[in-house]
Amino acid sequence: MGLAKTEMFTDSQNEISLYAKVFGHPARVAILQHLFKLNACVCGDLVIEIGLAQPTISQHLKELKQLGLIKGTIEGTSVCYCIHKEKWTTMKTVMVAFLDQDLTKQQQNCC
Repeated sequence: MGLAKTEMFTDSQNEISLYAKVFGHPARVAILQHLFKLNACVCGDLVIEIGLAQPTISQHLKELKQLGLIKGTIEGTSVCYCIHKEKWTTMKTVMVAFLDQDLTKQQQNCC
């Protein structure tokens, strides 16, 4: 298997790529939407809400937490998750800057 060679790209390019990857699975999008809808910490009912097995949900939560978009706190035997508001705001700023690149600056006769 080849190397990703991420070191040859800028920090910004790598950051955008990580955000895009986390949104690359509909389960992670559904988890985020559910957390926003509740506007509170969720402790365990994601399996019922999303409809996937607990290990699958746990893996998606791990991906979201590694990137910092959600945070978790341990309460008894369960972990409660919520949106990490500061990290979400940072992600939005980075992605909006990338997605709002002005197409009108490109040459008109290209392609």
